[in-house]
Amino acid sequence: MEPILRNIDSIDWITIVIIISLLLMVAAKSVFYTRFLNFIILPFNNKYIFMYNKKEKLMNWFHVFFTVFQVINFSLFIFLAIKILIGPKGGSTMDPYLYPVIMRFLVLFLVLKVFLQLGNGFIFSSNKTIGQLIFKKLSYLNYSSIIMFLANVILTYTLKDSKTVVYVTFLLILLINGIGLATMLRNHQKFITENFFYFILYLCALEIAPLVIIGSYLND
Repeated sequence: MEPILRNIDSIDWITIVIIISLLLMVAAKSVFYTRFLNFIILPFNNKYIFMYNKKEKLMNWFHVFFTVFQVINFSLFIFLAIKILIGPKGGSTMDPYLYPVIMRFLVLFLVLKVFLQLGNGFIFSSNKTIGQLIFKKLSYLNYSSIIMFLANVILTYTLKDSKTVVYVTFLLILLINGIGLATMLRNHQKFITENFFYFILYLCALEIAPLVIIGSYLND
């Protein structure tokens, strides 16, 4: 019998990433138990936003824990989605070093986006309102990272190479952040009306364009 070469993807490093993510969530729940309970029902109840939007905002350890959790799991979900929807070329395995590349790009994008938003707030003399908007958007994005975490676990250990899981997860992420966007539009109608042109430019450049680019890339 002739030996057959088989390429087997190692999931050891993915397991480490998932364990780190789980530890971050457990730490956030243990240290900020009441805040975690309010956060976990965010899409169905705005209590979390009303309680923490004005007094603590971005620089809070709970928010930091979940932002790191988000970056880790968002990067891993993109990695797995590329692997499943596009796949490595020539029958080779996916290079695990692609994961930190994705993470660096994602961190750079998020930091640049926040600084552009803060810069716009300074230009339009609306730092307070822009700070509230950033907090709300990041809160909903952080919440959607829980969905990403569950999808990463499923795609790694249960339904490997499932395009259905990828698409359903992507739709849930859009749904959760769509709820957040609708809530912000409702709560800041006056501000948006006064800066309507700026809002349209922001929406197209920093919210819709990245989703279109990612969607087009994954479907190529």
